[in-house]
Amino acid sequence: MTAESGATEPGATEPGTTPGSATPRAPGASGETVLALKRRARRINRALAEQYPYAHAELDFRNPFELVIATVLSAQTTDVLVNQITPLLFARYPDARRMAEADPAELEAILKPTGFFRAKARNVLALCNRIVDEYDGEVPGRLEDLVTLPGVGRKTANVVLGNAFGIPGITVDTHFGRLARRFGWTQSDDPVRIESDVAGLFEPKDWTMLSHRVVFHGRRVCHSRKPACGACAVANWCPSYGMGETDPAKAKKLLKYELALGQEELLARLLAETHRAAEIRMESQRQQR
Repeated sequence: MTAESGATEPGATEPGTTPGSATPRAPGASGETVLALKRRARRINRALAEQYPYAHAELDFRNPFELVIATVLSAQTTDVLVNQITPLLFARYPDARRMAEADPAELEAILKPTGFFRAKARNVLALCNRIVDEYDGEVPGRLEDLVTLPGVGRKTANVVLGNAFGIPGITVDTHFGRLARRFGWTQSDDPVRIESDVAGLFEPKDWTMLSHRVVFHGRRVCHSRKPACGACAVANWCPSYGMGETDPAKAKKLLKYELALGQEELLARLLAETHRAAEIRMESQRQQR
C-alpha cells in the first residue's frame, strides 16, 4: 500500500473536497484540512516515539519463518502466550520443511494453549507445505506472495515485511484500528481502508515503527473500554480526549505493562537499554510466570 494510491482522475474532485473548494478537507474531520491532519498525525507519532523509544515487535522471532508462524498463531490470543509455546515449537520444527512433515496430533498438542489449535495446526501445515512447494522452503518477501499463504492476510504480511525484511508496512490490528479512529486518521472499520488512509498521512519510512508505537499505546494507555486520557502523552492532539478517565491520578492506575504503577524499574531498564528491549521484556515475562 503506497501513499500515492488512490489518485483521482483528471477533472475529478479530490477526496475530502467539495466542488469549487480550494482546500482539501480531511475525511470526516470537522473543519480540519488534509494538511492540518497530516501535521497533527505526525505530531502524535513524534510524541509516541518519545514515549516508546523501545517499541518493537512483541512476538519473539529469529527469522522470517518464525515470525510468519508466530503471527498466524497470535490470532485470537495474546503475544505473551504465543511467545511461551514457540521455543518448543521451533526447537522441534526449525524450518518450513520440518514443520510441513509434522504429525498433526503432535503439532496440535503444542499449539493447544493458543486456542483454536486444530484450525491453527491445519493452517500452519498448509502454510509450510505451500512455502516448501512454491518457494523452495523460504518465506517469500513480497506482499502479493505472502497473502496467498494459508492463514496469512495483509496484517500478517505487513508484520513479516516490516520486521523480517525491512520493507515498510502498516500493521492494522485491533489496537491500531481503534486508535486510528480515535485519532481521527480514519473513520473506517475496514483494515484495508484504514491502512490506505493512514499510509497517506506518513512517509513510508515511518510505517513500520508507527505501527509498533500505536499498538504499544493501545495496549498500555488507550484501552478499548476505559482509556487513560489523563495520563496520555498525545492528549493535546487527540480529538477523542475525554472519552476515558481524565483525572491524572486515576488515569495512572489504568496504565499497563511497564507504565503500570510498581513497574518503574522495568520502565527505567527499557529506556536505558532500548536496543535490548525485546530481551528485557522476555526476561520480565519469564519472571512473572
